Amino acid sequence: MKNPILSRFSFLFCILLIVPFLFFGQDQEDAFAWPKEIESKNKAVITLYQPQLESLNGNILEGRMAITINPVDKDIIFGAVWFKATMSTDKDSRIVTLEKMDIVRSHFPDIMDDEKVARFAKLLEEEMESWNLDMSMDRLAASLEEVENLKELSDQFNNDPPNIYFRNSPSLLLIIDGDPIWKTDDDSGVEYVVNTAFFIVKSGKSYFIRGGDYWYKSNEALQGYEYTKKVPGKVEKFASDNLVKEDNPDEAEYKPDSPPDLILDTKPAELIVVDGKTEYKPIEGTDLLYVANTESDVIMDIPSQEHYVLLGGRWYYSKSLDDGDWKFQEPGDLPDGFDKIPEDSDVTSVRASVPGTPEAQTALLEQSIPQTATIDKKTASVEVTYDGEPEFEKIEGTSMSYAKNTDKSVLLIEGKYYCVDDAVWFVADQPKGPWAVSDSRPDDIDDIPPDCPVYNVKYTYVYESTPEVVYVGYLPGYTYSYVYGGVVVYGTGYYYRPWYRYYYYPRPVTFGFGVHYNPYTGWGFSFGVSFGWMSWRFHPYRYGYWGARGYRHGYRHGYRRGYYAGRRAGYARGYAAGNRTSAQRNVYNNRNGVARTSDNRANRVNSKARPSNKSNNMYADRNGNVYQRNQNGNFDRKENSNRPSTGQSQQRPSNTQNQQRPSTQQPSTNQNLNRSYQSRSQGNRNYSRSSSAGARGGARGGRRR
Repeated sequence: MKNPILSRFSFLFCILLIVPFLFFGQDQEDAFAWPKEIESKNKAVITLYQPQLESLNGNILEGRMAITINPVDKDIIFGAVWFKATMSTDKDSRIVTLEKMDIVRSHFPDIMDDEKVARFAKLLEEEMESWNLDMSMDRLAASLEEVENLKELSDQFNNDPPNIYFRNSPSLLLIIDGDPIWKTDDDSGVEYVVNTAFFIVKSGKSYFIRGGDYWYKSNEALQGYEYTKKVPGKVEKFASDNLVKEDNPDEAEYKPDSPPDLILDTKPAELIVVDGKTEYKPIEGTDLLYVANTESDVIMDIPSQEHYVLLGGRWYYSKSLDDGDWKFQEPGDLPDGFDKIPEDSDVTSVRASVPGTPEAQTALLEQSIPQTATIDKKTASVEVTYDGEPEFEKIEGTSMSYAKNTDKSVLLIEGKYYCVDDAVWFVADQPKGPWAVSDSRPDDIDDIPPDCPVYNVKYTYVYESTPEVVYVGYLPGYTYSYVYGGVVVYGTGYYYRPWYRYYYYPRPVTFGFGVHYNPYTGWGFSFGVSFGWMSWRFHPYRYGYWGARGYRHGYRHGYRRGYYAGRRAGYARGYAAGNRTSAQRNVYNNRNGVARTSDNRANRVNSKARPSNKSNNMYADRNGNVYQRNQNGNFDRKENSNRPSTGQSQQRPSNTQNQQRPSTQQPSTNQNLNRSYQSRSQGNRNYSRSSSAGARGGARGGRRR
């Protein structure tokens, strides 16, 4: 019988836990609300409506926005401004700051008085060019749909299927990077596998694996492992000396109820685990079924009887789930119905991997937004070590070479040595340095093919520099998130041979760790490598498996063994988990000498801007004419009065009280305005979802992530 006092206490505790998130969400909503307004020195109120973007080049964002100027005792003035701003981003907090706002030009429709126009333009320049304007990344990403000059960096990747295992009982997949390489520990005499992220050792004629609280034993290196409680003392001591306990607040929720079966593979592989007999459920409005009792994305197309699994953003299909003959499916050739999966479905997560869906479009647009940072030239440094003397290998099809025997990305380009570490460019005259922060990025970098292990550095950039600092940024490609076939995928699909002589340097992998996409936190990794399975000191380079160190703890972002509660609840958990470990997701957080705009946000002289109580329904066309979207979904053009002011005091009118005339825009203008409206609406929806997920995140788990 439940204790009523304890129950009331638990309820009160949950309320106290959730309320701060709710207030934070409201504060954040107010800070990012559109339109914004500011009161000028002469008491005129300037209202700025959400920007309509026109171009994004590196970290320079250009666009236009509708504005109104409401002078004291005078009619409201409608206008448009074109701006150019330096974009500073913080993807952890999902805040974009438009700095150095340069007002390129302004336009006030129907005003013929040049002196009045000049006065209004000067007023805007004085007020706006001193601003640092914050906006949410969700709204920015949606607005980028209007940008026509964005180039999606996409190459021909390797989409061959990995080995796909299917199991109906708790199981784990352990990947060895090629044939096992054994090394003997001098102190204990225990042999261990160098080229794996897992604890695999040999003593005598027996092999042992330690994962979490479980020990396994086998007479063969790659198969036959069974749970055991009998472990040689020197093996236990070797494990005790070298296993590192990591802080995982959700360990009890990740830990299985009984020792799982083990599968070892030396090639790229993935594992699908179903909880007992496969349970199919229909997807409303489609001819599709999904497997309900698994953490994986498994869908069956009824007409073809093909099963489809989603692995790292890639679709593979087979008639049989039971270790079937899997083939790659081009994203654009998915069966009918995938694009009709409802937004409230338990498999709504897969929509991000179906071309043409709003979720897929949002994911694509996010690929265009860089993470930026300001690097202090004096304090930023890098240390490059080699396993022996530096060895370089030519990059096929280019004049460049890369260093093979180091864990860093070092390139030889036209007699200079460049190192990209945590998305910062360094340069030296010798392969061992000394290294200095580079003011530039070689143009040849764009020619690196995806089958090269250092391919990801082509997604890092140097925007600008001064004698003291350099402004840098990286796109998601640096952390192995790429565009293919209208969707976002993880990894290039190529197998990169690791380096081993005395030290083992792993290379990034695409498969083997259950990589999945979460709309709130991006890419994360499955439960199979958590709760102690990858925690031992002999592998300090293990981040190399996932490229940049920003993903070091990504494997536990949001996983919950709670699929019966619904996947959307799992997203909320993923959002909270992502926030909790956000320091590991931005690679610039790994180094010294970084001063991000977000760090100084509280100290800025910014924002006289405040949220406005007006509707965010004002738009500017490419000519600077201003339109207001009415309740019927039509756009009314707003015009300014040329009548001289009477000088009499009037109540400041609302937008709807001013002159308007029926829309006379051309069909193309109407189409562009509708596009602006749709992107603005989508951005608001995305922002609301991510904000509410943040509030819900700690309250409950869900089916996935």
